[in-house]
Amino acid sequence: MKFSEAKQLIQVKAPVLSRRRRVLANAFNVEEYRKSAQRVLPAGIFDYLDGGSEDEVTLRRNRAVFDSWALMPSWGPVSGPDTGTAILGKTSALPLTLTPTGATRLFHPEGELAVAAAAARAHIPYGLAGLSTVPMETIAASHPDLDRWFNFGLTSDAQALKDKLARCDAAGFTTLIVGVDTRALGARERDLHNGFTAPPALTLSTITDIARRPSWWINFLKSDGISFPNLDPRSPAATSVVTPSMWQHILGHSDATSGWNELVALRQAWHGKIVLKGCVNPADVEKAARIGLDAVQLSNHGGRQLDHMLSPMDVLQESRQRVGDSMEIYVDSGIRRGSDVLKALALGADACSIGRAYLYGLVAAGSPGVGRIIEIFGDELRRTMTLVGVSSISELKARGGEILRDIRHSGEILETKVSGNTL
Repeated sequence: MKFSEAKQLIQVKAPVLSRRRRVLANAFNVEEYRKSAQRVLPAGIFDYLDGGSEDEVTLRRNRAVFDSWALMPSWGPVSGPDTGTAILGKTSALPLTLTPTGATRLFHPEGELAVAAAAARAHIPYGLAGLSTVPMETIAASHPDLDRWFNFGLTSDAQALKDKLARCDAAGFTTLIVGVDTRALGARERDLHNGFTAPPALTLSTITDIARRPSWWINFLKSDGISFPNLDPRSPAATSVVTPSMWQHILGHSDATSGWNELVALRQAWHGKIVLKGCVNPADVEKAARIGLDAVQLSNHGGRQLDHMLSPMDVLQESRQRVGDSMEIYVDSGIRRGSDVLKALALGADACSIGRAYLYGLVAAGSPGVGRIIEIFGDELRRTMTLVGVSSISELKARGGEILRDIRHSGEILETKVSGNTL
């Protein structure tokens, strides 16, 4: 072969000096963005993002359960495929939402604004955390067309409830996400070892790690102080002094006294949509439907709260059977691939939600990194839909039982068939 002919078969890439551009060009899946984020963040911050509670059994189960379901393609023509769907009555480009994550500016100086920008570009819903570091009004002004959801804390204070709902309404947040899985703080032992406590404690290893991650610390110190402007029911005014009490909020603690009565009161007071997030009990899902909630987000808080807990995928089918089509069901915790989204939808979910996955992208490459994570999920979902033989989300949900096989019980099925043939 002549050199001139070989040149046509070889593409020479110029070196990329920008770390962000290198990541965007060379990271092709969520795990590669995770590894990039680990190289950027101080160990304590990364472990807070990445870790789970106690022995992290729930954390590992969230991923392992997806491997229990094998895909079973069928032959036939496929067009598209079309990943568009309706989520709470609004069109979404993907069956995917970005779930609330607190104190997002711990991971990147642009914080929630960067995430909101990526969600707006992708035309998918974004849930803003109650413990976000950017006022909800700023998110609304920056992205008026974004489908904005807000993580709402329950309260028995009628005036505080009225004021907070009025503020959400004025800022154009149409959906409330009510978390019910943080009645106590999970024992996140990685955080304890790293001194990521309330308040944080500097140890020798922490100081050493600071020296190894100078760029993150410089950016962090150059940014405005972290505050929580959405905690006040009436206005974005908030103190920049982070107290031990605020750190408890950051790390996940909430009021353990709230219950179904507060949810009923919220349903009566709020004219928009309500998503119950954080249950993996089908009886709770059924009760949420009875009191008129619009959706449930099956979640174990990403394995960060109760260890040895069921995965949302373990209870998805039963939850769907109990409520039928009376409410929407979303799944989070452990979603890392477009094929995970497909499996969840095939088993009865209407959408999936990601948290850690988009934070890995944010850490590694800012708002473009979040956007790239969303693109990866979309590309993987379309490719998997094509390969299994479905052309749309509605077809996927209708034919879900034909597409998946539970391989945990495949041995039992085979043994039954063999026994039947020998009789």
